[in-house]
Amino acid sequence: MSTLRPEITIDALHERQQGRLPELLGFRAVALEQGTLRAELDVRSNLLAPNGFLHAATVIGLADTACGYACFAHLPAGAKNFTTIELKSNFLGTAREGTLTAVATGVHLGRSTQIWDATVSGPDGKTIALFRCTQMILY
Repeated sequence: MSTLRPEITIDALHERQQGRLPELLGFRAVALEQGTLRAELDVRSNLLAPNGFLHAATVIGLADTACGYACFAHLPAGAKNFTTIELKSNFLGTAREGTLTAVATGVHLGRSTQIWDATVSGPDGKTIALFRCTQMILY
C-alpha cells in the first residue's frame, strides 16, 4: 500500500494547479492525511448550467481533482505520475450557491493502479454526488 509522501503538502498542490483547470474552477485542497484528501469549491454563477443548477462537470472537476491530488500525494516509490483510466459519478442532488466539499478516500493504493472514491456534499452537508476513479500509476 502506498503511503503519504511527506514532500506533498497542501501548498505544493495549490502551486501545482496554477494556470490549470483546478485553479479555474476554484479548487481548494484543505486537508491531506494518509489515505484521504478533503477539498472545497465555492459555487459561482459561471459554474452553473444554463438551467441555473450546478453543472455536472463542476462536480466531476471537484471530485476528480480531489482524487487526483490524493493519488499524486500517495504515489508509490519510484512512480513519477498517474493518469485517470476510468471514472464514474452518480448525482444525488445539486446546489446553486455556497461551498461544496469533496472527501477523497483511497480504496486501493497499489503499485500499478489506485482506486479513489469521493463524496461530494453541498452547503447543507447533504451528499450531492458519489464518484469513483481508477488511476494508472506511471513510472
